[in-house]
Amino acid sequence: MSTENEGTAVPPAPSAPPPPADAPAASAPQGAHPGSAPAAGDPYGPPAHHDAGSGESTSAPDPSWPPPPPPSSPAYGGDGGAGHGAAGQGGGGWGAGWGAAHQQPAPKNGRGRGGLVAAVLVAALVAGGLGGGLGYTLARENDSGNSTTVSSGTTGGNVKRDPGTVAAVAAAALPSTVTIEAASSSGEGGTGTGFVFDKQGHIVTNNHVVADAVDGGNLSATFPDGKKYEAEVVGNAQGYDVAVIKLKNAPSDLKPLTLGNSDDVAVGDSTIAIGAPFGLSNTVTTGIISAKNRPVASSDGSGSKASYMSALQTDASINPGNSGGPLLDAQGNVIGINSAIQSTSNGGFGTGQAGSIGLGFAIPINQAKYVAQELIRTGKPVYAKIGASVSLEDTTDGAKITDQGVGGAEPVDPGGPADKAGLKPGDVITKLDDRVIDSGPTLIGEIWTHKPGDEVTITYERGGKEHTTELTLGSRVGDS
Repeated sequence: MSTENEGTAVPPAPSAPPPPADAPAASAPQGAHPGSAPAAGDPYGPPAHHDAGSGESTSAPDPSWPPPPPPSSPAYGGDGGAGHGAAGQGGGGWGAGWGAAHQQPAPKNGRGRGGLVAAVLVAALVAGGLGGGLGYTLARENDSGNSTTVSSGTTGGNVKRDPGTVAAVAAAALPSTVTIEAASSSGEGGTGTGFVFDKQGHIVTNNHVVADAVDGGNLSATFPDGKKYEAEVVGNAQGYDVAVIKLKNAPSDLKPLTLGNSDDVAVGDSTIAIGAPFGLSNTVTTGIISAKNRPVASSDGSGSKASYMSALQTDASINPGNSGGPLLDAQGNVIGINSAIQSTSNGGFGTGQAGSIGLGFAIPINQAKYVAQELIRTGKPVYAKIGASVSLEDTTDGAKITDQGVGGAEPVDPGGPADKAGLKPGDVITKLDDRVIDSGPTLIGEIWTHKPGDEVTITYERGGKEHTTELTLGSRVGDS
């Protein structure tokens, strides 16, 4: 799957009064969203090897973690290896490949929006005239005692919306979501979304939303009521694509969103996404969970770092700027963090700009909650690992333990979890518990849904025969 980073700074669309009903149609707006993501070169490079769970490259000249993105063979309708590579959101523009450039859509010809507005106004005027005539006739009949009109006692603003309706869920959740603006010391940055995690002022979002502001940049969060607060990064986990920021001078009346249980989510469940797509803050969209445990790899836009997740897939409309926002269930509980989308290779329909095609991906909240708590507690992420380097080549056969580790080191850490479990170079891991493993990135994403110390069952092939072994996951602290 192609990966796109969201959040390029996008000013609101220009507003203009509608033309009169008899005015000629205006041509379609020609404005485009200024600001773009880093230009995409070769988004992947040659196949690399990674320590499963630690992400260390075994073939790149620089052996430091995080790993480069997976290779670019098509998977779920796009680039990114066997089932990987969705569009990361926030922090930069979206394009066709892992952090590709954000381009404006091609302008439309013909009457466009102006013509549509004029036509709508004409229709409204006709309906208004007809309504006036009916009103006069009915009023006259009323004078004679024969009126058939029925008046409503309430207007739309007074209608009660029952709990569980989209309107009720949105009304309850919107006050606890924020639009995040992040900029580096040089002024580069973009927008994304976050939500209130606790009453102390911690906001959870994506790492790629705030990455530009981590080292001395500017960071702010704006609530739907217009109140804006300066903020600082408490901790960020590049591999998980999760970050926590904290509001400076946070208000005392913060209402954290209720966290659900992403393990209990079922395909077909209703979803509600909140965010700031293309800078349009406080936008609400709906859909369903269209798949679970979707292996996804996304980039932060630099082209050199990748994040891995076993994602919730939704068809709720998610676009650049939704990154870091909550994905809610029908009761308003947070079940995921909107993080990525699948995009066509050219951004969709030849426009060169990425947008929702109904395939969005969210980090399961059970994983994000653990990561956020660790970041608040220590400021650093903690990753589970098996202690073996695996290939990121585009295969569907499994995750192969490489013959060589980082910088010539052992591919299986002596005394590490994989070594103790009896795994050897050349073994191909095909399952982790009941999850099918089709590639190295899939294995990394599944390992990172667990915590260090968890016991898992590894199914692997050696010499054409299938074997199983029990393994206790180790740990690694930090992204480097």
